[in-house]
Amino acid sequence: MIKKLTTIFFRLAALSCWVFSISSCAVRKTASVTYQAATSQFPEQQLDVYAPRKVKSPCPVMIFIHGGNWNSGSKKQYWPMGRNFARKGVVTVVIDYPLSPAANYDDMAKASAKAVQWTVENIGKYGGDTSRLFLSGHSAGGHLAALIGMDDAYFKALDMKDPTTGLVLIDAAGLDMYGYLLEKKYDADNTYIKTFTNDPKEWKKASPMYYIGKNMPPMLIYRGEKTYDSIIKGTNAFMGDYRKFVPNPRYQVLEGKKHVPMIVQFFFPWNRHFPEIVGFMEGGGREQGRMEERRKGGREGK
Repeated sequence: MIKKLTTIFFRLAALSCWVFSISSCAVRKTASVTYQAATSQFPEQQLDVYAPRKVKSPCPVMIFIHGGNWNSGSKKQYWPMGRNFARKGVVTVVIDYPLSPAANYDDMAKASAKAVQWTVENIGKYGGDTSRLFLSGHSAGGHLAALIGMDDAYFKALDMKDPTTGLVLIDAAGLDMYGYLLEKKYDADNTYIKTFTNDPKEWKKASPMYYIGKNMPPMLIYRGEKTYDSIIKGTNAFMGDYRKFVPNPRYQVLEGKKHVPMIVQFFFPWNRHFPEIVGFMEGGGREQGRMEERRKGGREGK
């Protein structure tokens, strides 16, 4: 039932966005590009590219990883977001990745890193600037973006330097999967055990929290005030350690926001957080891209 309601919400939001938004003729979409060939275990994995139709100079690049509890979701749901960022001068890549139970978190992270590799090698054709390449994701996608952006092992396995300029995390789940699964004690049939295995060592390996350190990329982090308790608890734990290295983080708790609306808000081109994100990206994640710490309708996370 929850999945059905979420799907309906996404469809209604996308329809409303299509009806009320301005023309999309300024955006060039290249759909269903294969970035990872099919294997005996998984079908081929694809991505969509949204680029400004007229590019005067190389644009920052966002690679967006969708959510869906690690077992559902599709890049096809996020065309309004790709289009809106492209309209604002960001070349946006929206990816699919293999899902649970066929895939575990490590398979998903490896595929996501492979999508980043494709982007590094090809995005110049679309007007993208690989020196400003940002990983973003919502929910489970936020987890995967943070994991591959903070754990160098995924790019080392591809024999490439980590190209991550910064992270934009939107109500990310699983930042402390180790703590969450230790507390819940799920049985073997639970979807999270199928995704993260029943090995506590893997839970820790899968948790971005345990990669916090001096060499982290800059982060812009949003959390919904009324999101799921697991995300609140995991983000609070993450931020507690993160502040040891970044005392004044770019972190907002958005008042009144639940989990799904945290991402659906970006389906509408007038959302007030676009300037914050685009400024962060245009500045290469540096201080000049810093968002306002306190804004009407939002507050700095505590």
